[in-house]
Amino acid sequence: MNANHIMNTMEMEQELENDLLEITLGPSHPAMHGTIQMKVKLDGERVAFCDVEPGYLHRGFEKECEDHRWNQIFPYTDRLNYVSPIINNVAFAMAAEKLCGLEVPERCQYLRVILSEMCRITDHLTCLAAVVMELGAFTAFLYFVKARELYYDLLESVTGARLTYSWLRIGGARWDIPDGFVEQAKKAIPETRRILKEIDGLFTKNRIFLDRVVNVGVISQSDAISYGITGPFLRSTGVAYDVRKAHPYAVYDRFEFDIPVGENGDCFDRYRVRMAEMEQSLRILEQALPKIPGGPISVKDPKYTLPDKQAVYTTIEGTINHFKLIFDDIHPPKGEVYAAVEGGNGELGFYLVSDGGNKPVKCRCRPPCFPIMAALGGIITGHMLADIIPIFGSVNMIGGEMDR
Repeated sequence: MNANHIMNTMEMEQELENDLLEITLGPSHPAMHGTIQMKVKLDGERVAFCDVEPGYLHRGFEKECEDHRWNQIFPYTDRLNYVSPIINNVAFAMAAEKLCGLEVPERCQYLRVILSEMCRITDHLTCLAAVVMELGAFTAFLYFVKARELYYDLLESVTGARLTYSWLRIGGARWDIPDGFVEQAKKAIPETRRILKEIDGLFTKNRIFLDRVVNVGVISQSDAISYGITGPFLRSTGVAYDVRKAHPYAVYDRFEFDIPVGENGDCFDRYRVRMAEMEQSLRILEQALPKIPGGPISVKDPKYTLPDKQAVYTTIEGTINHFKLIFDDIHPPKGEVYAAVEGGNGELGFYLVSDGGNKPVKCRCRPPCFPIMAALGGIITGHMLADIIPIFGSVNMIGGEMDR
C-alpha cells in the first residue's frame, strides 16, 4: 500500500466522519431519566458512535455517608435505588453488622428476605413498565403499576413510608410487621400471578414488541463478564450468577428457587429474565411467609439497640442508653469489610472502613448499574437510533447508583 493510497483512505475516512450527524440525547430527554447524556454520531439512522455520560446527579453519596453517623446512613441508601430501597438497607446493614460481629435474630432475617423480595418485584415491575411505555404501550404500563401497588401498600404498612423506607437498623429493624401483614401478603401473590399472566399475553408473542427487542442490544457472555456486569443483564447471556445462590445471606439457603437465564443477551432475554425472576420471588414469599419465627427483631445489646420507650421514660439506665445511641450512635471496632446482596440490577455491595469512631472512615458502594452503563456505548453502536430506547430501558438505570 503506497503513501498516496494511505492519504486517499484517510481523506475518505475524514469525509465520512464529517458526513456524520452529531446529536445529543439527554439529560433532559424523558427517556434518559433526567441524569444520562448520550453523545451520538449518526450515519443516516444508524448509530456510528455513542459516548455515554453516566450521570448528572452529583450528590456525593459516599462522602455524605463518611460525614454522618452509622445509623444516619440508612436514608442515603434508600435513595441509591428508590424502587427497591429495602435491599439497599439490607446491604448496608449486613456490612456494618459484619464489622460489628453481630448476628441478627432469625425473625429479622426472615423479614429482611420477605421485604427484599417484595422490593425485587417492584423493581422489575417498574423497569418493565418504563420500557413498554417508552415503546408506546401505555396500557401495559398501567398493568405493571397495578401489580406494583399491591407491594407498595404492603411495604407502606410496615415502614410507614411509600418510597424511601429507612426501615432497617444495624442489628435489626425499627419495628415489627403489623397485624394482618402475612394474610395481606398471601392474598397479593395470586393476584400478582394473574396480572403477570395478562402482561405475558400482551407482550411475549406480540409482533410489534418482538420487532423492537429481539436481537437488539446484544451483549456476549465474555463481554458481560469482562465489564463486571451482574444481575438480569448478565443472566440474559446465560450466566447463572446470583448472589443469593453463590454467596447465600440471611436465610436464602432455606428456600427453593431457580435462577432464570437467557440465551442471546438481547433486550427480549432481559425482559424474559425479569418476568421469570418475579415468579421466583413469589415462590420465595410463599415459602417464607408461613415460616416467620417468633422472637425479637433486633439484637438485645444496649450498645447497638435502642431501649423500649417505657424504659426510657421510667429508668435512668434506659434514658442514658437512648441518649447515647441517638446523639453519639454506635462505635464499631476498627476494621474493614465488604458485604453484598442481590439487588434488582445485580450485585449491590458496600465496602466499609472503621477507625472505631461513630462515622465510617470510608464508605464505598458497588452499584450494579455502573458497569452496565460502562458497556452501553458499545452495545448501542451499530443499531438504529430508535433502538436506543429499548436498549437503555433494559439497563434499568437508576440515577442514584450513578452518583460517583
